[in-house]
Amino acid sequence: MQLSSAEFDTKVAVLVDCENADPDILDYALRVAAQFGRVVLRRGLGSHTALANKWQTVLAQQAFTPCLQYAYAAGKNTSDIALAIDANEALFDQRATTFCLVTSDSDFAGLCRKLRERGATVPVIGEAKTPEALLNASDQFFQWVPPEAAQPADASPQPAKPPAPPKPKLRPKSVVSAVKLVAAESPNGRVSVSALGSYLRRTDPSFSPQTYGHSGLVSMLKTYDLLDLRQEPGGHWSVALAVSPSDVPVAPGGAA
Repeated sequence: MQLSSAEFDTKVAVLVDCENADPDILDYALRVAAQFGRVVLRRGLGSHTALANKWQTVLAQQAFTPCLQYAYAAGKNTSDIALAIDANEALFDQRATTFCLVTSDSDFAGLCRKLRERGATVPVIGEAKTPEALLNASDQFFQWVPPEAAQPADASPQPAKPPAPPKPKLRPKSVVSAVKLVAAESPNGRVSVSALGSYLRRTDPSFSPQTYGHSGLVSMLKTYDLLDLRQEPGGHWSVALAVSPSDVPVAPGGAA
């Protein structure tokens, strides 16, 4: 994907909660961050145990600044507070306007809200265990799926697993409701698929067509009988509520 000059000028901070994330997530997190602009700040925060035993190599390889945090009392995690301070300082100093938080810890929901209140964009990269409180506080949630553990070389071969059945293609009613709401503001009653996708992600940061068994939003919309999807002359797609026969006006004396 080629970034426009405006997108390239967007300054992105990637802040990693090393106490609550796996090092394997970092490659995925950086790919996500690149969608939003230029990554100018890379920091991984955690205790000596986390940074030295788990994160040391990957932080060095990916040019992250490791930020060691000591626990001042047993059972107290100072990394969360340090990450929140770093994020607010970067926002106030205008070093970044988008903050990619790499964590599944709901304690950061408050930080998400505060950053967004001041105009920042806050995507979160985490695992399936991420609580809804953090999902809904973010602008967009990106779920990372851990890779399957590698099998030791000397282990006996395991029988091949049968292929997983394809996910059923679901059609949530919320999509039709979204089209009805957003298209109502349009003079022709239609809305672009890109605008619809943005609206769906704003209302549900974890929204993804793949969750419902579809490869993308266009292919998902094609399965709805209640929606009229078409490709416009410029190549983009638009969608509207389908017109039922009962909605078509009949001229006086015409057949129903």
